[in-house]
Amino acid sequence: MVYVLALGASLANALTSILQRIGVEDAPASDSLRLRLVAHAMRHRAWIAGLGLMVLSFAMQATALHVGRLSEVQPILICELLFLVVILGLWFHFPLGWREWVGSTAAVLGLSGFLVFASPGGGNASPSGAKWLGVGAGCVVVIAATLVAAQRGPRWWRAAMFGAGGAVAYAFAAACTKEVTTFASKDWVSIFWHWQTYGLAASGALAVFLAQNAYHAGPIAASQSTLVLVDPLASILIGIALFGDDLRTHGAWGPLEALSLLVLFGGGVLLSHSPLISGIRAGGELENERLRTRFQRRSRSIGEPGVSSCPP
Repeated sequence: MVYVLALGASLANALTSILQRIGVEDAPASDSLRLRLVAHAMRHRAWIAGLGLMVLSFAMQATALHVGRLSEVQPILICELLFLVVILGLWFHFPLGWREWVGSTAAVLGLSGFLVFASPGGGNASPSGAKWLGVGAGCVVVIAATLVAAQRGPRWWRAAMFGAGGAVAYAFAAACTKEVTTFASKDWVSIFWHWQTYGLAASGALAVFLAQNAYHAGPIAASQSTLVLVDPLASILIGIALFGDDLRTHGAWGPLEALSLLVLFGGGVLLSHSPLISGIRAGGELENERLRTRFQRRSRSIGEPGVSSCPP
């Protein structure tokens, strides 16, 4: 059930990336970073559908975190890149190169190997205030360090550092989400009396802010790579420190897990550097035009109404 929910959240995120890109691709450049961009996007059914999928993705991720562990849910979310490749290749007929094939294969093998070798257990501990304070302080220090590092250096370095800070914030937000769902399962009104609810809102907003700065600071491949690498790694460490996640590390299991994570991260980095993924995520004009055209063609072929909302 945990794996199904996490994979469902990954699929929903991938569809969200495509649909919301279609919804804003013809917006005037002057609308960037303005509320007019949201108003423009809301006139497109594709963008509204993407928003609905985003909410569905969060609900599935939150449920997966409630019944599962940070160390098994967060690594699975890397599959968003894999689903994005599959959708763009099979549905929109974008050509797939060696990066997409090798990256996808490595991501599947690495993730499967990690889950099998690590055999995550535990994860049901109720964190004390001291543990939350220690983990929260550690995350703040790491995020602050990445922000300092992002002030200097080439564009790819700045993008990577902002991405790393955003990934740590996402990991802490996932931890808060897990705790909030525990409160909600007992009495949903009680979530407003716990600081983790507001910690979730604050860390989530910070994560989105840092991710947007990462995309703006330099090549999207650099920012996406650090998000792919740091988020699951930080989540594994937070899960062990806060909730008592137990990974099988004795004997040969530890090296096999480490190797699996390296293969998984390598596949994620390859997919992040794929021109196909980078073009769609960054909103390149060529990729946007091809995406919109093929979306309209596929929609007409199945008789979907309302495609005219995306002008030619």
